[in-house]
Parts: sequence; structure tokens; C-alpha cells
Amino acid sequence: MTGRKGRAGRHLHGGKFAYAALIVFTAGSLFPLVWTAIAASRTNTRLAQTPPPFWFGSRLFRNLEIAWTDANMGTALLNTTVVAGSVAAGTVVFSTFAGYAFAKLRFRLKNALLLLVIGTMMVPPQLSVVPLYMLIAELSWTDQLQSVILPTLVSAFGVFFMRQYLMEALPGELIEAARVDGAGSLRVVWHIVFPAARPAMAVLGMLTFVMAWNDFFWPILALTQSGNPTVQVALAGLGQGYIPDQSVIMAGALLGTLPLLIAFVVFGRQIVGGIMQGAVKG
Repeated sequence: MTGRKGRAGRHLHGGKFAYAALIVFTAGSLFPLVWTAIAASRTNTRLAQTPPPFWFGSRLFRNLEIAWTDANMGTALLNTTVVAGSVAAGTVVFSTFAGYAFAKLRFRLKNALLLLVIGTMMVPPQLSVVPLYMLIAELSWTDQLQSVILPTLVSAFGVFFMRQYLMEALPGELIEAARVDGAGSLRVVWHIVFPAARPAMAVLGMLTFVMAWNDFFWPILALTQSGNPTVQVALAGLGQGYIPDQSVIMAGALLGTLPLLIAFVVFGRQIVGGIMQGAVKG
């Protein structure tokens, strides 16, 4: 038994092939970002030449300054942070409530309602554009940030994701014990459901934040005349002209990507830790 415990307690080390594969995959993942930075540091004329440049030039900060000014990038970054943060927070909270209800509560037509929620995932979002735009126009929300935030505060994927997680991670006996002790529904959710669902909430929040940050289709329709665009809307009007300036466009794309990279560097350990915690509980 001692020998088995010793072997089980040892750390596994990857071989040369594993390290080589990881290096290749890491380089492939970083190449688009590095190429964006290289293109942003060159002139439009140099990018049009063959072969293209494969090292940094001297115009990076100049192109970043042009992109920041022409695209009103400061306002766009602030607006996108507000939109993505609000959408991520709303999706996590509402999806956790709904996922808990579908996973642990008993009520009539539960399975039918769950199928209805899942069925909405099969409807193309383009089909809802016209009635949704008519609704926000009726409410006088066009060209305002709430027109981008409110329609996406709940997602069918988030509800299904949280429901599947809570079915396994949240014991029914724990909820029954809390109710025997006199805890109400909100207290059960706050003190039991939310702590148990924290790993899944972190993952869902990260995915939703990235999706909301990169969303282009609906914001370009709802904020066409707005002086407060999101990042993707601002980038759509960058580098316009008879010959689009690809170096400035790449500089704007780099500015729009950096906040996501910073957020991952700051919160990456907590996100990965939450994923691992959920895997261990599973």
C-alpha cells in the first residue's frame, strides 16, 4: 500500500514530444496576435508588398494614436466594458436562478419549458432582428446602450449550462436540510446555490463577457447613429477611404483586443482554478 501511495503521489512529467506539441500549439495560437502587432507597426504600403513583413516596424505607436483618435476608441472601450460587464453579470445571475429551478425545483410543465428554452437555441438570431428593432424603436431606445444590453441579459445556453452543472454539483439533501432549518428560497440560493455554482458561474461569465465584447451584428444595427459606439462598431468605420489603411485597422484591432488579454492575465488563475474545482467536485 505504501508503494502504491508513493507512486500515486508522484507528479507526472511530460516527455519531449509533449513539450514539442505544446510549443507548436502555443506558437500557432499566438501567431494571429503577433501578426496583428507586426501589421500595426508598419505602413499600408509595406503591407501590400510581397513578401509581407515578419518583424516589427517603427510606426506602432503612431498607428495606435491614429486609431485611438479616428475611432473614438476611448469612448468605445468604456461603452463595451459597460455592455459586456452588464451582459455577463445579468446572464450569470439569471441563468443560475433558472438553472437551479430546472435542476432542483418541482413545478408543472418543467420538462416542456426546458425543451422550449433549449429550442430557442435553434432559432437563427437574424430572424429576431426586425421585431427586436421595432420594439426598441417603440421604446425610443435606438442608439442607446440599453438597446444592446437588455435583449441579451439571459441566454438559453447559460440556463442549460447551469442546469446541467447544478444537477451534479448541488446535492438535494443540502437544500432539504436548509429548508428544515427555516431558510427561505432566496436564502437557499444566496448561501447554498451560488457558492456551489461558483466554478460554473466563473466559466459562464468569462464566455459571455468575451461573446458580448466581440458582438458586432446587433450593435451595428442598434447603434448606427450613436456617438457612443462599442469597440466592434468603432472598428467598422476605421481606416475608411479609397484605399483602406490596413495598418491603422490592425492597430485598432490590437487596441480592441488588449483589454481581453489583460483581463485573462489578471483573472486567468481564478478562472482556471474554478474550472478545476468544478472538475474535482464532478
